[in-house]
Amino acid sequence: MNNYERRPYTFDRVVRILFSVCALLATLYLLSILKGVLLPFLVASLIAYMLEPVVKWNQKWMRTSNRFLPVMATLLETCVIGGGFCAIFFPYLISECAQMTDMVKTYATKQIDIPFISENIHQFIRDNIDLNQLSKLLSQEQWEKLIKTSISSSWSFLSSGFALIVGIVSWFVVILYVIFIMLDYEKLTLSFRQLVPHSHRRRVFRIFEDIKNAMNCYFRGQFIIAFTVGILFSIGFLIIGLPMGVVLGLFIGMLNMVPYLQLISLPITALLCLVWTVSTGGDFWLIFWEAMAVYVIVQCIQDLILTPKIMGKAMGLNPAIILLSLSIWGSLLGFMGLIIALPLTTLVLSYYNLYVIQRIQQKQATKEQS
Repeated sequence: MNNYERRPYTFDRVVRILFSVCALLATLYLLSILKGVLLPFLVASLIAYMLEPVVKWNQKWMRTSNRFLPVMATLLETCVIGGGFCAIFFPYLISECAQMTDMVKTYATKQIDIPFISENIHQFIRDNIDLNQLSKLLSQEQWEKLIKTSISSSWSFLSSGFALIVGIVSWFVVILYVIFIMLDYEKLTLSFRQLVPHSHRRRVFRIFEDIKNAMNCYFRGQFIIAFTVGILFSIGFLIIGLPMGVVLGLFIGMLNMVPYLQLISLPITALLCLVWTVSTGGDFWLIFWEAMAVYVIVQCIQDLILTPKIMGKAMGLNPAIILLSLSIWGSLLGFMGLIIALPLTTLVLSYYNLYVIQRIQQKQATKEQS
């Protein structure tokens, strides 16, 4: 005998299920069509959400209920910090790319003998990686071309000069979105809550609370951890003298947005150690184990200090679920899918927990009591 009675599939229920599926598919199709228009708004919404705690702090520090001055102060602080970072990072990046270009050319032509590493490994790297093309990609001209392409890529059907202008304007629209959303953040949140009918508010707000907790845990908590980890890796690699160390450290920090995904950077680190050894004549195993020590130390700091302090006892999504959701929604909707992947995945899991798991548990509890 079943632990609970299943609802029969009546004609009315089947029609509702089919209608829901069609509505879901139509929504995905509409999002795929409008993603070019929605992307600036979603990017701005994400930025406003990330900066909201800073606005609250500035509002409290200024002792004002009006949001205009705290929002302007937050944007100014963000611009100063971002501008300072760019002023320090980009000259370093250009210098490191020039050095890395020379190192790669040396590795492509020089014969090497490293203890316990077979020559077949070096030959495999040379056969499967176009080192000459890689050195060209690291040149300053290629970076300038990449920046122009990234700005105007979504307007490729226009002439290159006009597309660049339109691309800059589109990012200016993002800035305007950010300002307007940040100014009316609380009003927008309240207005959205008032749109929910009174009869459904308890259920809907419960689902929204799950989404809010997941967003706080991932976008805010995990972002702070990932940013801190990236800085720690950059400092560690800079101390041991690893080429492109700061770039690699920040890249590892970005990978850390999905917990433990930074482990895929280990082959890149080993390859950089190899290139450094060939170009400088240093000891490969010395710098390799120094790099591994950086990994171990930073991982211990993350697991023992950062995660307990920042995330507390909050349980986020499983890293496998995060990676799967990013892959699925990113494939369906591109970059916009990466932004909305976590909220949509949390929404689906909350619905499943509310309408399936809890109903089954309630029926089982009722049956045991009777």
